[in-house]
Amino acid sequence: MPLPRTLMAATAAALALVAASSAPALAAESPGHDTPGQDKAGHYSFAVIGDVPYGAAQQALFPQWIQEINAADPAMTFHVGDIKNGSTRCDDALYQQIKGDFDTFANPLIYTPGDNEWTDCHRANNGAYNPLERLAYDRSVFFANPGVSLGQKPVKVDAQTAAGFPENVSLRRDGVDFAVVHVVGSDDGVQPWAGLGDTTARPEQLAAEQARMANAISLVKSTFATAKQKHDRAVMVLLQADMFDPTYTPAWSDISAFQPLVQTLVDESSAFDGEVYLVNGDSHVFNDDRPLAAGSPWLATYGVTGAADNLTRLTVDGSSNNKDWLRVTINRPGADQVLSWERVPYLAH
Repeated sequence: MPLPRTLMAATAAALALVAASSAPALAAESPGHDTPGQDKAGHYSFAVIGDVPYGAAQQALFPQWIQEINAADPAMTFHVGDIKNGSTRCDDALYQQIKGDFDTFANPLIYTPGDNEWTDCHRANNGAYNPLERLAYDRSVFFANPGVSLGQKPVKVDAQTAAGFPENVSLRRDGVDFAVVHVVGSDDGVQPWAGLGDTTARPEQLAAEQARMANAISLVKSTFATAKQKHDRAVMVLLQADMFDPTYTPAWSDISAFQPLVQTLVDESSAFDGEVYLVNGDSHVFNDDRPLAAGSPWLATYGVTGAADNLTRLTVDGSSNNKDWLRVTINRPGADQVLSWERVPYLAH
């Protein structure tokens, strides 16, 4: 049975007091240097979660799941979006509740928005909100301090704050360059807001998507440029949308907005000597594959030129499959792969 949220809050408060007494307000985690959870020989591990918590039962369990992740002491955690399911209301209190939960991560937390917390909020059962208004609110809650991660030991990140996208961030750890970009389902947010009576996308909706995608692509390109300049071993791109969802055959209207990013990933990966990892949520079923390798049908689906044999895609479990978190380890130089990963089951259920 889950502990009462009041007890979990008290526990989190106690942990925060301990952290405040033993750590600076901003953890000294400089890119490319030894950091908490990392020994000098490598073995830097971090966590990835997404599409969680879904529904009241998972919202009650989420604080306990966070404490389980804290007990494993990953150097940081990435949440790849969807802090609620697609059939519940997008009310202010929900965002504030999840922000409170995020604040109990002992180590840095980096979050990128998913479609359920804004693009799908037009639905009647979500409250019939204007999605762009909900995105603005999401940013006000989770990105109130741009250029800094969430969590009890926040770290600095490079953010696209000046461009209006504080959620798009990059960082570098142990020879791996990370790009966290805001790319979501519902064809990256351009499907009509049917809950508001729309049958076609609004001009402001299309303009917002074009700006988001342009800035996401810009960040991906600059992250690869840094990796090349530093002679780093790998690049990881993290986002919400599953652009290569194997669970169904998408219509072009489901995925067309992703095409420029897919071409960018092919171009940048094929020109990079190291390994590339794409991490997403959205489809809720763990998967690892190579969707842009030569011969993949996705190349033809998107009409892209070239291929990226060095790109591995990881999908994290989510929704009803939220039974585990993904522990990713940066292996020591000389290992068969730069990264390895394992699904760590939650004990609380």
